[in-house]
Amino acid sequence: MSYWLDLTLFKMGFWLTWALIPILVEIIPSVISSVRIMISNRHPKKMVMPAKMPMISVLVPVHNSEDTLFACIQSIHDSTYPTKLIQVILADNNSTDNSFQVFAHAQNTFADMNLRLIHTAAGKAQALNAALYGAIGTYIINIDSDGILEKNALMNMVLRFENDYEVSALTGSILPNRLMLKKNGSLLRYNEYFEYAQAFLSGRVMESHKNQLFTMSGAFSAFRKEAVMKSFLYDINTIGEDTDMTFQIRQRMKRKVGLCANAFFYIEPIKDLSELYLQRQRWQRGEVEVIQEYANNLEMNEFFKNFMVRRLLIDHTFLFPRMIWLCASVVLLFFRYSPIMMGMSYFIIYLLYIFVEILNYICVIQLLEDFPNDQTFYKKQWWVTLTLPFYNFICAGIRLIGVINSMTTTAGWNSIPFKEEWNKVTTIVKNDFRMKEKKTTNHDEISIPHLQNQVLRQRQSRYALGKRRRQTT
Repeated sequence: MSYWLDLTLFKMGFWLTWALIPILVEIIPSVISSVRIMISNRHPKKMVMPAKMPMISVLVPVHNSEDTLFACIQSIHDSTYPTKLIQVILADNNSTDNSFQVFAHAQNTFADMNLRLIHTAAGKAQALNAALYGAIGTYIINIDSDGILEKNALMNMVLRFENDYEVSALTGSILPNRLMLKKNGSLLRYNEYFEYAQAFLSGRVMESHKNQLFTMSGAFSAFRKEAVMKSFLYDINTIGEDTDMTFQIRQRMKRKVGLCANAFFYIEPIKDLSELYLQRQRWQRGEVEVIQEYANNLEMNEFFKNFMVRRLLIDHTFLFPRMIWLCASVVLLFFRYSPIMMGMSYFIIYLLYIFVEILNYICVIQLLEDFPNDQTFYKKQWWVTLTLPFYNFICAGIRLIGVINSMTTTAGWNSIPFKEEWNKVTTIVKNDFRMKEKKTTNHDEISIPHLQNQVLRQRQSRYALGKRRRQTT
């Protein structure tokens, strides 16, 4: 007994301390949030239909969207919200493809729709700002041109506004298109699907209840017109314009930002790991920029009081310990830490993450009750809960790289692709080794003649000393 106590408390004490970080910071808060969501889901708030439905404006920024634009417009037209009460503005920011022809075709096909196109400067923020001034609706809804709306999404979004006058802005729930997953699903895509489902239908539900939603989705968000027109509009100097708008409304204007969990917008699944690498770095850059602007007066000891402090520490500071665990696992073996104990600690943490994913899985199933097709598809992919911790660990590594790049390079909409960045890293490492080998070789070339000359001088000194002694004798 004393042996195991000594091994655990003394030799493994350092390692167990590191292992406690994910348990205290991520796992325990996630369990508490999941339980709260499951309890609140038992008593959903019923929406009351207003006597008169308001006019809404749907803004769609367009940039080289010929392949997806028509389906996006069709999803607006086929919505259960009355077509005569929908104004659609396509904001084309320097498209070089046939997006205009797609618009013209949609205008002829959906003649009963109030559909127009405007040309704007390059950039999503500029496109949305220009479209805002042409919007006539009581509510303004932004959607991306590469996705489609669920048929009840617009109706559910408006009903949420009409039943809660304290809410000034809402974000919808984003899900990868399940039909595309059925046709061409990969392990990466299924993990992304689960990530989105749990992020919006579990994590953001709790954030919304506390008015602590960190960011509205740029793919699908909505505003009261009077609120968004009192803001500074979308910031054109950041790649996180959606997060900046969220903070403008909540922090500067002191108004409520929420989630409409039953308003779905379906996006294209991620193509490959390279696209994931670029996307998550872009998100991380935008988050860093917004935090830098709004977090100047934060007190770091307010972890349990201020959600911005928690988000800052979890999404940035605690990224480094995660990467340290990976390297420390190898290093600690050289200090004769028990590989069995280390493996057990990793396995226990993995099981705890699985437990959290199962709780989130149950929460999502509850929130999908009104969407049987989505619920059935989600249920069948239960096995993804076993791989999601590894996917999240990869995303954490990409975010860490994004933090480092945001501090060392100029932010832009597109980061350096993974393959190109990896080639640069390997080139630098190879050059460093070559320089080291060259210095070693030069040192050897210099040191050998130096030693030869030193030996010769010593021999000459001994010969001269012996000669003087013979002359004296």
